Amino acid sequence: MPKRYWYIILTYALCQISTLAGVPILYYLVGLSRNNSIAIWSIISFSIATLIILRLLKPDMTNLSHERSGKGGIILWSILGVFMALFSQGIAVQIESLFGISQGSENTRDIIEVAQQSPLFILLPVVFAPITEEIIFRKIIFGSIYKRTNFIVAVLISSIIFGAFHFDFSHILIYTAMGMVFAFLYVKTKSIITPIVAHMAMNSLVVVAQYGISEEEYEDIMEQLQMILIGGF
Repeated sequence: MPKRYWYIILTYALCQISTLAGVPILYYLVGLSRNNSIAIWSIISFSIATLIILRLLKPDMTNLSHERSGKGGIILWSILGVFMALFSQGIAVQIESLFGISQGSENTRDIIEVAQQSPLFILLPVVFAPITEEIIFRKIIFGSIYKRTNFIVAVLISSIIFGAFHFDFSHILIYTAMGMVFAFLYVKTKSIITPIVAHMAMNSLVVVAQYGISEEEYEDIMEQLQMILIGGF
């Protein structure tokens, strides 16, 4: 794996760890509320991390520009990817229900809670998280393993790591399913832009849906939509 990939992973890790110091500074020393402290520090740290990561990734984007799908293919698969992600999520939810796992995600609830009090925080799940996560988990981790093994092995390992990094282990099957879809989009179009756009769209859908309605209403809507998609297939 190229040295710059390790720098990218290190940048992402430091960005995540920085909240342990940054949020208390804004909370105790500056006097901001807890959620405002989380929102402001997250946006600052992820903005800086995203710029550094994209700068480190610049050689890759240049080298692969002649191999990837055209703009039309990227747009088409980005749109299809949203429906594929919903479909895979629906399957994962049905499997989890067999083991008595509730549909609600604590990770998602925490994000929405902060976003409702600090709307600026919406930029994190809608913009910065999809960019950094797809570069880390799909391009670097999945891509590196895929070169040495096969799609199934690479996608399982990278998707499980993707789920583990969300610290929502009861729903790791959902994160794994989503990771598999995003990895397929990456391989299909040979462009990391495709899973980034699909990931952005999925997160936007969740944020918009939950922002103005109750968690119970959101779960009912998502369950109905997933059942429609599953039934259609």
